[in-house]
Amino acid sequence: MKKEDVEKLLHDKVEEGAHISPILPKDVKNYLIDIDGTVGEDIPNEEPERMVTAKAYPDAIATLNNWHEQGHIICFFTSRTEAHREITEAWLKKNGFKYHSLLMGKPRGGNYHWIDNHLVKATRYRGKFTELVSREVTIEVFDDGKH
Repeated sequence: MKKEDVEKLLHDKVEEGAHISPILPKDVKNYLIDIDGTVGEDIPNEEPERMVTAKAYPDAIATLNNWHEQGHIICFFTSRTEAHREITEAWLKKNGFKYHSLLMGKPRGGNYHWIDNHLVKATRYRGKFTELVSREVTIEVFDDGKH
């Protein structure tokens, strides 16, 4: 999906005269994907010179580019800093990753718990990219009185 198509999906929404957040169609996923240790070799921010030559994971390139071609939104969300943006964009391009956006400055340290007013799904990377499968799991949620 091209950036222009994404912008059309996410254009300003108005309901009953009020601006509201856009919601993607159910068949379009908005992937937020880490870089270091997930789609390529794990390089710490303290060693930016290694970011240029880091090994990319071929299964990640193939899977993410397939999702991109299927019309999903690909956003890299990395703990790399803004100072690493140019190196990161060049690395993504050199390795053939297709993506829509790049967010820098994700908090470091893991143990993430994302709270949002939109549905959030998470998948932990454990060494291999494949198509996603469904599994039942236990998650922590707010006690809103609904079960």
